[in-house]
Amino acid sequence: MTPTVLTPRPLPAQLPPIAAGTAVVMLALPVFLVARWPLGAWALAAVLWVVSQVFGSVLRRLRFGPDNLAASSVLAFGMMFRAIAVLVVVLAVAVSNAHLALGAAAVYALAYTLELGTSVVMYFAGPAR
Repeated sequence: MTPTVLTPRPLPAQLPPIAAGTAVVMLALPVFLVARWPLGAWALAAVLWVVSQVFGSVLRRLRFGPDNLAASSVLAFGMMFRAIAVLVVVLAVAVSNAHLALGAAAVYALAYTLELGTSVVMYFAGPAR
């Protein structure tokens, strides 16, 4: 008997997790407006979110899997680069404006966490192979 965590499953659909993260970014706008926080922080987070998702969608078009290790490697390194690129941008902004970077990092982190959590739940809720 194989434990649930070790049972392979097909990849879940990507749209629901991305939509969940996008909803966090969109719902953060009214919070920023009501709290009178800098809208530049929200805008930076929104731009980082969109660029990251576009880059991720380009990477997901690769035919990855055990039969194509080159594409799988490009996908893995591309996804790591995506996270590092966001970090570098936020750190560069933090040098000049810590409040702007903190707000952007908080919104992006919440959106990414919800996207990841939704993906994990959908993966383990899916049928085993």
